[in-house]
Amino acid sequence: MFSIKKRVLTVAAAAAAAFSLLAPTGTSFAIDHIPCRDGENFLKIWSHLGGSSSVDCYANRGRIGFGGWWIDRIYTGNNDLMYYDSNGADVRINRWTDISFPNRPPKVRVIEIL
Repeated sequence: MFSIKKRVLTVAAAAAAAFSLLAPTGTSFAIDHIPCRDGENFLKIWSHLGGSSSVDCYANRGRIGFGGWWIDRIYTGNNDLMYYDSNGADVRINRWTDISFPNRPPKVRVIEIL
């Protein structure tokens, strides 16, 4: 009986140790798609695809798919940004940058707030 109890405790301790090694530590971050409001310093992206256009705002560190939309303008606000375009380029844009792409907008797969 004692050996079974000891074995169960050993297995439980091993499972707890494995979980603590595999589980992420510290604060986790997730990018959020938020309503755009004037005067806020969130990431703001003007884009289009086909006949549709959109203005989207994002907050918090993280990465999100952008669906291959063409980006017309980016205001980074207080965020450092990395975008990954469909041609395979990884482009970093520093905070407090307002950039337009009037002639050759990038087609973006993923955006990431750093």
